[in-house]
Amino acid sequence: MARRPWMNRALSPGRRAELLLKAMTLDEKIALLHGVQPMPVKGYVGYVPGNARLGIPALRLADGRAGVGNGAHNATLLPAPLAVASSWNPNLLHAYGQVLGQEEWAKGTNVFLGPTVDVVRVPEWGRSFETYGEDPYLNGRMAAAEIRGVQSAGPIADANMYLTMQQETNRFQANSVVDERTLEEIYLPPFRAAVQAAHVGTLMCAYVKTNGIYSCQNRQLLHTMLRRQLGFHGWVMSDWGATHSTAPSARAGLDQEMPGSRYYGAALKRAVQNGAVTQAELDAQVRRILRIMFRQGLFDRKPRGSWTAKADSPADASFARRAAEAGMVLLKNKGGALPLPRQGAIAVIGEDAGGKTVAEGGGSSYVVPPYVISPLAGIRKRAGASRKVIYDDGANLAAAAHSARAARVAIVFAGAPESEGADRPNLQLPGNQDALIAAVAAANPNTIVVLNTGGPVLMPWLSRARAVLEAWYPGQESGNAIAAVLFGDADPGGKLTLTFPAAAKAVPTAGRQQWPGINGNSVYSEKLETGYRWYEAQHQHPLFPFGFGLSYTTFKLSHFRLHQLPGQGQVEARVEVTNTGMRAGSEVVQAYCRQPAANGEPGPQLCGFAEVQLRPGQARALRLPIEQRGFMVYDTARHAWRMPRGRYEVAVGTSSENLPMHAAVEIP
Repeated sequence: MARRPWMNRALSPGRRAELLLKAMTLDEKIALLHGVQPMPVKGYVGYVPGNARLGIPALRLADGRAGVGNGAHNATLLPAPLAVASSWNPNLLHAYGQVLGQEEWAKGTNVFLGPTVDVVRVPEWGRSFETYGEDPYLNGRMAAAEIRGVQSAGPIADANMYLTMQQETNRFQANSVVDERTLEEIYLPPFRAAVQAAHVGTLMCAYVKTNGIYSCQNRQLLHTMLRRQLGFHGWVMSDWGATHSTAPSARAGLDQEMPGSRYYGAALKRAVQNGAVTQAELDAQVRRILRIMFRQGLFDRKPRGSWTAKADSPADASFARRAAEAGMVLLKNKGGALPLPRQGAIAVIGEDAGGKTVAEGGGSSYVVPPYVISPLAGIRKRAGASRKVIYDDGANLAAAAHSARAARVAIVFAGAPESEGADRPNLQLPGNQDALIAAVAAANPNTIVVLNTGGPVLMPWLSRARAVLEAWYPGQESGNAIAAVLFGDADPGGKLTLTFPAAAKAVPTAGRQQWPGINGNSVYSEKLETGYRWYEAQHQHPLFPFGFGLSYTTFKLSHFRLHQLPGQGQVEARVEVTNTGMRAGSEVVQAYCRQPAANGEPGPQLCGFAEVQLRPGQARALRLPIEQRGFMVYDTARHAWRMPRGRYEVAVGTSSENLPMHAAVEIP
């Protein structure tokens, strides 16, 4: 201990970091600021070697937003983050983070490269499935819950991708042209929650440029907004290959280059020696990394996990199924078509129902699953040996229609794959799937459509389908979870966190200048009118609104009132929810704030929510704390938030378009 005073656990993480920093040589400091390639250890996607002289542990970084990535085996494939977020249940996201953290820790990972907390701006974004949806407040609540779960299990979480990473097209050179107020009000809030509510250890700066400057050397993003405004005390690492300079990035606020040392190896040493980067700036980079490593206990716990260890378990598989069920969204259920009738043959149609199930997204999110239960297998198992289940892969429309006519009910499975590295070309279901659904629906009036997508899709066949279930990317227990919902063993309690548009051009980013951009510039001309805000402002009715989702039971909201708490803008919504149906189920009560017109805000905007599960006839009084920023605006003249005086409205309901109860509050 005397030789290594920084190993004294009684000291604060900051003090321990200072003591260790004083003992480090220039080369030892620089070694902590970059990854090494090729990696001397198996697995992982990034590696920073340890220091035996000083007792600094190695950093082992791994991907996997829905499980351990980078080709790891014996790890659980969980539902995609978007699927779990559709539960609107932060407690479920916390448990999700714990499972992720525990399995990453078992694999020896001590820096988990997730979650993706970016707001979905472009419906075609190829990584929509990785995030939580289109609303800044909802994303922040979910991000904070997941991060707390991950970090409670051992690894340091890494919120990404900071800050305007909303497309994959031309992502290495794309320039996001966006005004300050939009940055502050729409795209920064999820990172604010990650920093201030969850104390995330590290952030990843993105590939794209923001207003002409690469994210990883953008002083406005890294210093002004992240460190000075949000008070972030962790470290910033680059996305893989997103570092573009040495001194400019170091002075702007980047701490660590990944995955190699092109800019932060010998080049950084020269920059320090010639004064282009000061010793104080270098020490600040090292200090931020060490402080988080001490805070997370990496110095005090010997690593027990390894890349070849078995990380998955039956308990994690069971959780994967429950999480998948909780996030499924019932979009249509005409005449009570679901749950499925107890008798009669079932036709299961579509390639996505069989061996090519879209259970997860691609890219850095990809997880090698120990198994995947296909929807066909799940339905057959749940139906039992005595009930006839007919399968047709849908390759031939006439044959599929024939199979549909032979059954009491036809279930068509359709999927739309997504992956890092490419946006979807459009919002249509790929291949012949729209035609397949139309043909089956024409042959059997009891046609149900199950979607496995990572975002919204168009539905030209909607009027012909009796029921539509959005199952997202449900993970390895896909078939069992889908069958549980179809047969009514589980209530489809999910709600949309993304608006589903009625037409291809009826979206906030329909202009080519907005997405994918012209001459490399993606202009955020919609400004604050992202997602459902745009639909309300433009008087457009989407196919399915943000927050929408049906249940197998019914609910009634009553006794709504606002209660003002001590402090300006401190408000609580109180409402009673009653299950008026015959089945147990869950409802999500949503509160939206509308500001005075003079504030220049689109409205209404989500500012509170609560998920509740009720038995038939059961009632519960809910208290929804209203997000204080629902009454605030960002003032670009002052570069600060303020709360203008005036009359504000809070509306409560079950989607952005179903807000039957209103009350007003005066901000003096």
